Amino acid sequence: MLQISGGFSDSFLKPDVRSLKPDAGKNYMLTQNPAKLTLGIGDIGATVAEGGIIKTMALGSCIAIMILDRKTRCIAMDHVALPDSSVSPDRAKGLPGYFADTGIPVLLKTIQRVAGGISRPTELIVKLAGGANVADPNNTFNIGKRNALAIKKILWQHGMGAIAEDLGGFHSRTVTMDRDSGKIVLSCPGKSDWLL
Repeated sequence: MLQISGGFSDSFLKPDVRSLKPDAGKNYMLTQNPAKLTLGIGDIGATVAEGGIIKTMALGSCIAIMILDRKTRCIAMDHVALPDSSVSPDRAKGLPGYFADTGIPVLLKTIQRVAGGISRPTELIVKLAGGANVADPNNTFNIGKRNALAIKKILWQHGMGAIAEDLGGFHSRTVTMDRDSGKIVLSCPGKSDWLL
């Protein structure tokens, strides 16, 4: 693993598998694993490697933003927990993927760095999953719904929109992106797997 303090260094990036992982909330770790990237809350990952897979588990009110660049065949994902970084600017600096407003720009920059460029917004396939209401039975906070609205607004500001989504409901989701097939498989305890 290569640790990069406070951001990225293009000289270390080559087009294969990259995942940005927080290190004590201050730094990022650049990991290379050709088999699979597993993301936690607030993590951002991208790969152009053949056989590449990106997975995140137990999306409750969190939302996975998934992007496939048709031209470069890069897949990328951000596991977003909250809509707005103003509630915790320090956390946003150390883990920008945690928030929709800071995560989406970093997700796009990650695609650009991993793939050696990024296509026009019309060449990017965007899909969303999560945003459930699993811990708020009275709809007091509506975090999932607020996440979805913030993400859609920010994507629109970048000239993008989701072509498919599996949002809301009352169940958590696990999401797996497959780079070679372009398929996104969702799973949930007690249900059969389904495609997005």
